[in-house]
Amino acid sequence: MSDRAYLLDWKTGAVLKKVDTESSNTSGIGFGGGYLWMGANGGALGRLPRPDEPKTGRVVQVDPDTGRTIGVFPIPDGGGVHGVLYADDSLWITCFKWNAVVRVDPLTFKVAGDKPGDRFPLHLSRPHGLAWDPPGIWVGYSNDYVFLKQDIRDGHVLEVVTLEKGKDPDPHGMDMYEGKMYYCDAGIAPPGVFSNSPGAGYIYRIDW
Repeated sequence: MSDRAYLLDWKTGAVLKKVDTESSNTSGIGFGGGYLWMGANGGALGRLPRPDEPKTGRVVQVDPDTGRTIGVFPIPDGGGVHGVLYADDSLWITCFKWNAVVRVDPLTFKVAGDKPGDRFPLHLSRPHGLAWDPPGIWVGYSNDYVFLKQDIRDGHVLEVVTLEKGKDPDPHGMDMYEGKMYYCDAGIAPPGVFSNSPGAGYIYRIDW
């Protein structure tokens, strides 16, 4: 067993379903095409590693009913991954070495070309979380306590949501649902240490 995926009720946070998966050090999870897509960074945090656990970034394709691994795909640039989104029949993932969000074919895991809408640049450091809001994708930047809605065609900023560092919970994972933004405080800060944040372990909603 490694990382466990939970399906929660949007309104109450009640656990509707949970499955154990072979992802590890997960940062980013999407659902689409009938599967969970989990961004696995390798290397255990807060637990003993499995002997076969890779140390490099990859996306684990998971059966949401059983937790069984369907496929494992390396991150195209060989780096880590802190954002996975399934939208518009594509996977969108953060590629750190390219400093970009890229569109990937979920059937072949090939990166799309260099046309507008295939990739766009990351503007700040430590991106955590992606959310679909066409014509853009929201990107959470944890170090800067800011969420940027970036146009998928060229990455220019369409909207900005700013948090107050030291007052608001530390942003980690993020998503959008019915016009509202949800984000979590994982209680983890670079370089993989516990932050002792009072907001750790909770999911928060932003209305505007």
